[in-house]
Amino acid sequence: MPEKRGYEGFEGRAEEFTSDSEPWWPQPGRARPQAPNIIVMLIDDLGFSDLGPFGSEIDTPHIDAVAADGWVFTNYRTAPMCSPARAALLTGLNPHRAGFGFVAHIDPGYPGFSCELPDAAPTLAESLRAGGYATFMVGKWHLTLESRLHDGADRSTWPLQRGFDRYFGSMDGFTSLHHPHRLVQDNSVVDVREFPEGFFLTDELTDRAIGMIDDLRVNEPDKPFFLYYAHTSVHGPIQAKDPDIEKYRGRYEAGWNALRAERFARQRERGIVPAHTALPEDPIADGDRIPAWETLSEEDRLLFARHMEVYAAAVDEIDQSVGRLLERLERSGERDNTIVVLASDNGGTAEGGPTGTRSYFAQFGTHGGMPEGWVTDVPRDVDDIGGPRVFGQYPTGWARVSNTPFRSFKATTYEGGVHAPLIISWPGSEMARGLRDQFVFVADLAPTLLELAGVPALEERAGAPALEMDGGSILGVLTDPAADGRESQYFECVGRRAIVDGRWKALSPLVPTKEEGAEGGTWELYDLAADPTETVDLAASMPERVAQLAARWHEDAWRNTVFPLDDDGSMFRLRPDTEEPLSAPVSLTPFRPPLERFRSSKLTVLRSFAVEIALEVTADAAGVIVAHGDQGGGYLLAIDAQAPLIVYNAYGVMHRERGRRLEPGAHRLVARFDELPDLRWRIVLEVDDIEEAGIRSVPMLLGMAPFTGISVGYDYGGPVDWDLHEDHRSYPFRGGALTSVRYIPGPRSSHDATVLREVGRAVQRIAD
Repeated sequence: MPEKRGYEGFEGRAEEFTSDSEPWWPQPGRARPQAPNIIVMLIDDLGFSDLGPFGSEIDTPHIDAVAADGWVFTNYRTAPMCSPARAALLTGLNPHRAGFGFVAHIDPGYPGFSCELPDAAPTLAESLRAGGYATFMVGKWHLTLESRLHDGADRSTWPLQRGFDRYFGSMDGFTSLHHPHRLVQDNSVVDVREFPEGFFLTDELTDRAIGMIDDLRVNEPDKPFFLYYAHTSVHGPIQAKDPDIEKYRGRYEAGWNALRAERFARQRERGIVPAHTALPEDPIADGDRIPAWETLSEEDRLLFARHMEVYAAAVDEIDQSVGRLLERLERSGERDNTIVVLASDNGGTAEGGPTGTRSYFAQFGTHGGMPEGWVTDVPRDVDDIGGPRVFGQYPTGWARVSNTPFRSFKATTYEGGVHAPLIISWPGSEMARGLRDQFVFVADLAPTLLELAGVPALEERAGAPALEMDGGSILGVLTDPAADGRESQYFECVGRRAIVDGRWKALSPLVPTKEEGAEGGTWELYDLAADPTETVDLAASMPERVAQLAARWHEDAWRNTVFPLDDDGSMFRLRPDTEEPLSAPVSLTPFRPPLERFRSSKLTVLRSFAVEIALEVTADAAGVIVAHGDQGGGYLLAIDAQAPLIVYNAYGVMHRERGRRLEPGAHRLVARFDELPDLRWRIVLEVDDIEEAGIRSVPMLLGMAPFTGISVGYDYGGPVDWDLHEDHRSYPFRGGALTSVRYIPGPRSSHDATVLREVGRAVQRIAD
């Protein structure tokens, strides 16, 4: 691998290259050219076949153009989930060494699952900034512990503290595109009560990215920039704009099998997959999870096709963002000297289940088995799917189309979970471009970009020597179509294991038991050269090779802090006792930005709780007292028509009850949410110590719901009650004063399996 190089200043000053290695520019000894701009665009949950260059029918003309003048990688692999992929991309480390063996929603206390980037791991942004680059980020971060997302948290793992000069986006794992649950600019939450008509996050992120470039160019015309654009799309809830959805009306009426076959045919024609590749058939292609299109009712076909129309529109909108960025660079004459990287963080997801869902957050309510009759898909008008009223996710059948030609989905170690699209473009370079079939891993991107920029990785961070990168530069692959790519890579996700070594892949789709051990359990074996889509398991006929690869996986796992495997589910139950203060009673200030999502959840999720309110009202008092949630689920208390109104949105099913008219003066309101059996609440509204209204029984909001945090004095962003929103928008409280709004968390649910982690020991929480 060529020696890492760097130099100071980007003002056009020529400096001579001195190295024993061959430089990447045309002639040894020639003056170093101006450093390139770098744009890395990471798309969320995009399947291997969802872009035009990889066989899709979705219109992606701008991405097609980038691919036509760049490198299209057909053998790129990533981590099976989003946070691990992002950590590897930014550090050049394998996911577990970067602290992310899982997404940033757990905190069991193990190094490989810390869900924080190591102090000694410089990010790509930090190294580039030290090398003279301006560093910008827009979009999804998802590399900070949930417990450190709130406004009083330690920000040492936020984007600005990890190398970015400017940041705008969502720190959390996903959000609504029409009404984001929380936006952060630099180190502060964006204080906005409601979004304007037509607001759409993909457009806003692109506007912000272009604005950052414009602001730089006004002040530093020649300074190179690094832009990390991490789309929140096409992660669920899948949403898009009406005109873009309409463009795809009727395009998916033929069903998922027909579309999958068409994409596969284009892939073979274009050389994206080898000619001998087989398209996996049922039952190994998840046929038990996907209903046959021809057996569906006309109503279901219409519903399922609409889900895919929205998904296609969302991908189209990503392509539009690429076009807008490139048009900005064309106008300034910078396109030729800008490296563009387009990739997905993992394979397409089957989170929507066999029939998809219009109640996205109900799908996250799995706590050791859900009660019979638990809500999974609340019926909504089909035409509302994709809009601000529906938080939807497409069915598994379309996820299989997204991952054509591979098996399985996100969160698995089959190719459908880890094989993703990658495109790199640099029009001004003199390297031969085209298809590349070498094995490249996500951790290879950071060292590659540093080498192309001529910037060395930082040698230390936070007073400690920098961790050595696991990834290696693929400069040789860019310059030579016949160069060797990566030879091997381990994978792990929720105990599912895999290793690629040359043409061979050993894979264990099941978590081993403690008795079986880390190398034991069920292993499958595939010859990827002969069978790139994992259709023929050779394990039974080649047990010695399986054993060798399992042992190799074990060695790599030890080196990369993969252990312990989550063989009993405890990884998700173990939490630090430092989160306990987040569950203490709290008084909230009216008209401030909403309490952050996770902070709010500690007051309400899997427990009884009460909201105690002291207020004064005049004869014309009206508006929201407190709101928590959005169209995906939530609750709201307001004064409406001179009476207290309690609203409960049960993942889309609306419940509303009113009390008696309030006389002018001071009053005390209490909303009690008392747990019932089978993960349900009884809601009671008391006015001046008298029970005035109630909702007898509703399913608890749990998992990731309510997703939008608690706002006091208005209903922030995505509304809990759409009817109130249409009449009053955020419905700010007026005609009196909110003297006190206090949350009192009560007993935890018996369904809460949390285990508290203290220093040196774990203590089982006993439910009150």
